[in-house]
This record gives sequence, structure tokens and C-alpha cells, in this order.
Amino acid sequence: MRKKHPLQQNPQSSTTQVIGEDIVQQQGNLSAIEMDAIKNRLTKARTQLMLDSPFLGNLVLRLPLIAADSWCKTSATDAKNFYYNPSFIDSLENSQIKFVLIHEALHCALTHFARRGNRSKHKWDLACDFAINPLLLKEGFHPPLDVPIFRQYEGMIAEEIYPLIDDNIDQEPMDQHLYDQQADDNSKQSDGGMREDDLQKQKQQANSDSKPSQQQSKSAAAELAQQPPALKADEAEALATEWQKNLASSAQLAQQAGKLDGEFAKLIDFFLQPQVSWQSLLAQYMNNFARDDFSYSRLSRRSFDAILPALKSQQVDIAVAIDTSGSIAQKEVDEFVAEVDAIKANIRCTISLFACDDKLSKHSPWRFEAWDELQFPASIGGGKGTNFNPVFDFENSADSACDVLIYFTDADGIFPSAEPNYPVIWVVKGKQSVPWGARIQLN
Repeated sequence: MRKKHPLQQNPQSSTTQVIGEDIVQQQGNLSAIEMDAIKNRLTKARTQLMLDSPFLGNLVLRLPLIAADSWCKTSATDAKNFYYNPSFIDSLENSQIKFVLIHEALHCALTHFARRGNRSKHKWDLACDFAINPLLLKEGFHPPLDVPIFRQYEGMIAEEIYPLIDDNIDQEPMDQHLYDQQADDNSKQSDGGMREDDLQKQKQQANSDSKPSQQQSKSAAAELAQQPPALKADEAEALATEWQKNLASSAQLAQQAGKLDGEFAKLIDFFLQPQVSWQSLLAQYMNNFARDDFSYSRLSRRSFDAILPALKSQQVDIAVAIDTSGSIAQKEVDEFVAEVDAIKANIRCTISLFACDDKLSKHSPWRFEAWDELQFPASIGGGKGTNFNPVFDFENSADSACDVLIYFTDADGIFPSAEPNYPVIWVVKGKQSVPWGARIQLN
């Protein structure tokens, strides 16, 4: 066990005060020597990361180290700086310090600050943490105590994790995401466990009551940074572009050193490749099956002498299957069905709609002609295990097979042993792979 730093042995160096439901760390009268010693530990950890993992080390170096006042309970970032509570950093082992440094850098490199959209802030902050922490643990880094890991989210990005988080989860992020401090209507809390406005006044009063004397104000503690403002929209957009370049240059540096592999290599490939929405990919695939073509054949003997091109259209038969095992939220089902219906408007097609968990739903499939609006039945049961065979068995036994089968699922189930003789498109929520067919990532 690492020997305690003198700061930890001196009760006068920091105090703890409970305000509302928050535990606020008061920095106290930290000497310049103590503050320098803590910052040196951070600098040493960054240097070791540069030597051992150039990719991560280069990202961490992009964030200047700034000691923060008591508003910062652990660590924080505004996508421009790394803020830290000196007492918190001093309580960590060196391996844990590396974890915290990388955690903040990845929030920036993966542009979490520019991807929330209209999502709930609290759930989005948790989703971002849950995307990073299992990755770092798998790569051998050691988190501080009591940091939530949630291994079931390993390999997933924040957008995939977000809908899996319970709306009433009683959990706080491990750090503070300062780039997006505006809470939404569904949450009264800011990030990192910070409290609402009425408790802010109590904190300010507590801070004013514990101000050091005129002589103490000359200490290093008086130089601690105040909380920075949230990013403006144009500032966040510019930083997102800058961090994408940082990600690419860090990857190139690591490749040159021969030290880029494992989960980080996969992560880089995903975030640096051009991103196309699942709606665009689905439309592209479906349009490929549209049987529209031009014909120059004479229509009849009574036609004119000139042979002019005529557009010939044949109806496409599309099977759409939806996994009702319970892993797909109704909101996502509705969005998927609406998207298929919108695409159908541009393609002359009939659709057979299947609902299936471990067996086909009663009355399934439902048939929709080209002029019908595609609607998902209000009540279909489901909620059991996932077995894809019933849908394929039905189609394989039909008089004529469909032109294409589109399956909406999390891909965690029993697949047919053999690939069918018609195209299959899997629209997948989550990280599971498919044995054959075209795979479209839902999120």
C-alpha cells in the first residue's frame, strides 16, 4: 500500500462538510509545497502513460491540469481542461490516477460533450461513464473505489447504453461534466452529484464562513480555479472537430510506435470512420430491391414506329420481423416501423409483418399492401426468449419466398443453422454480431 502523503496526515489541510445531501470537500490551507507534490503525481502519471500507451498518453496531454476549488469533488472536464480536487487525487494510488486522467480524456476524445442531443442529462452522463469504465478495466487500468463499472455494457457506446438505463436509477457519475451543465426538465440535479440552485446558496455561504484569514489567503489554496461556464453551441462544435483531429493524430502516433491494439484500436476505427445513420443505410438497402427498370420493347402492333423507353415496375415482397422478447423498447419499435413505412412510400411493395420472441405472435404475420399504412399491432404479447427460427421457417415454407427479410432485434438469440436463399438485413440494437446477412447498427 502506498504510504500516505503528508497532506493526508494533516487534518488541517482539508475538511469535510455536509450540505444538504452533498459531501463538500473543503481544501483548507494547502501549502504551495503540498499542491506542487499533488500536481507532480499527475504529471508523473501522464509521462508513464506516454511511455506505456502513446495513444492514451497523447490524449491526456491535451488537457491542462488545473487544481479546482471545493466545487470539484473528484475530477471534471469542460472539454478544454482537466480539473481536479487536490485532496481526492492525493487519496489515490498511482494506477488509479491514470484511470481518472484517461477517463476525462476519453470523454473529450469521444466527443461526449457534443452528442447528448435531447436526451436526459443525468442518464446521458451515466451512459458516457458506463461506456468508458468497462473499457478501461478490460485494458488493465484500476479505478478508484466505488466507481460504477457495469460490465454488461462492455463494448457498447453511450447511445446504445442510454436506453438500457432505468429512468429512476439512483447513481451519480464518477466525475463532473462541465461542458453541459444545463439540466433538463426531468432532472433537478447537475452532473457529478451537484445539487440544485437552492443548495448552491448554502454552499456559497459555507465557503464564505470557512474563508481563510488574510494571512492564509496568500497560500496556494487561494489560487484554486473556480467552476468554468458551460460550452456554447458553436464552441462545442469547434471543440468536437478539434478532438476528432486529436483522436486521429494520437492513433497515428501509437501506430508508429507499434502500441495500438485491443479495444482502443476497435474504438478508433468506429469513431473515425464516416458515420451514416441506420435510417439511411436501411433506405439504401431497400431501394436496391426496388424492381423499377426501363424497357425498349414495342408495347403492341398499334404502337408508333418510334420505340421509346417505358418505366416498368414490379411489386416487391418484403418481410419485416420484430423481436418482441422484451429487449427492444416500444418507442424503438415505433420508430423502426415508422421508418420502414416512410421508405415503403417510395417503393412499390407489400410487407408481411412478423412479431416473434421464442415463437410467432398470434395472428402473425400481418399483411400490408402497397397503399396501406404500416402499423404495429397494439397488443402482441412477447417478453420471452429470442428464437429467430419461427420467422425463417414460415418464410421457407411459403409458396414463394420474400424478396428480402428485415429483422429488428438485439441479435441475442437462436439463429437458423443455415443461411436462407433470400437476402436478410439485421437492424441490431446492441453489440451482438450476426452469422450472415447484412448488419445495420441501430444506434
